[in-house]
Amino acid sequence: MDDGRDRNNGSQASEQPERLRRGIGQWLLIFFVVGDIVGAGIYALVGQVGAQVGGAIWVAFLLALILAVFTACSYAELVTKYPRAGGTATYAHNAFKVPFVSFMVAFAVAASSLFSAAALSRAFGGDYLKQFIDVPTVLAALLLIFVVGLINFWGISESVRINVVFTIIEVIGLLLIVLIGIVALSTGSGEPSRAFEFNEGSSVVVAILAGAALSFYALIGFEDSVNVAEETQNPSRIYPRALLGGLLIAGVIYLLVTFTASMVVDTQQLASSTGPLLEVVREGPVPIPTQLFSLIALFAVTNGALINTIMASRVFYGMADQGVMPSIFARVHRGRRTPWVSIVFTILVVMILIATGDIGALARATVLLLLFVFIVVNVSVFVLRRDRVEHQHFRTPSVFPILGILVSLGL
Repeated sequence: MDDGRDRNNGSQASEQPERLRRGIGQWLLIFFVVGDIVGAGIYALVGQVGAQVGGAIWVAFLLALILAVFTACSYAELVTKYPRAGGTATYAHNAFKVPFVSFMVAFAVAASSLFSAAALSRAFGGDYLKQFIDVPTVLAALLLIFVVGLINFWGISESVRINVVFTIIEVIGLLLIVLIGIVALSTGSGEPSRAFEFNEGSSVVVAILAGAALSFYALIGFEDSVNVAEETQNPSRIYPRALLGGLLIAGVIYLLVTFTASMVVDTQQLASSTGPLLEVVREGPVPIPTQLFSLIALFAVTNGALINTIMASRVFYGMADQGVMPSIFARVHRGRRTPWVSIVFTILVVMILIATGDIGALARATVLLLLFVFIVVNVSVFVLRRDRVEHQHFRTPSVFPILGILVSLGL
């Protein structure tokens, strides 16, 4: 913990007047982190990771989890030191004092959330929705993102409480996959050896790195939560537990789910499906109605789209509030106390991405942008160690930011 005194202007963030409502407590924040992670791609990308790695999908997810922990610790230090909206862009602004750098970081963070929201919205209109109604994927995605925008405008407390409900539903869905794996192991109906196979004819190391770069998309979300620091109660105290606890909870669930998927369903079948976990339900030994699981998956994907649009709008708001972006993005609705201009802009951009992109390309773009952002965050930790603030905050071991930089560059 660091209890030094404030010596720089950037450390006075916590003294800024409150304009956004502080409606997020510790448990809501943990649910927020878990909900963002488990709804951010596991339902859509298991098969694509399998195409890169082979049956050992869980290995790629494990490497991605290790990378995420290093950088999550850096985020924990910075968010408890500077608990303001804007997240990574705020940290870069405080560290480098160069408006162009701050803008580029803000752009990368916001763009990653926009790409992610678009990818998840398109996933919403895939095989999971087609279990109920056959509508064009783009149309379904556009309708979803419009509703998500209305929820975002409604209020942060209301949005996060909806997130809690959706998170519980989507975790139940993933636990059903784990149940299928347990039954498959106990009855001998699965093939555990497949979960240790790699694609033939390719380097194992290269395959794992390629799979980790893609599976990392399913683990992103922990970094999103720092953008609601200004709307969180006592952020300097609760963020480390919420960030790291939520990430580890989601990571353990992911490892169990990916092991089950490989054991129950052939890798090629997973890779060719837009609803890979639905294939596990169909092939598994537990009689779970496919429509029930599809409904759960729709809640999960919706939850991820909701959180990513919240994050993008808060980045625009936070940067406008600090003068890095046009001031219009800092306008707050008097009644709802939400950044309505940033929300409208966010939804419009996501709609354009929905109409022009596909899930794989959007996911790869998201990961590339976030790896760049994570390098900036880890470097900022060292630069801002010279800036001492008057309140206590989390301090990560110095080796973690170094490892975060190296692994991000490697990926």
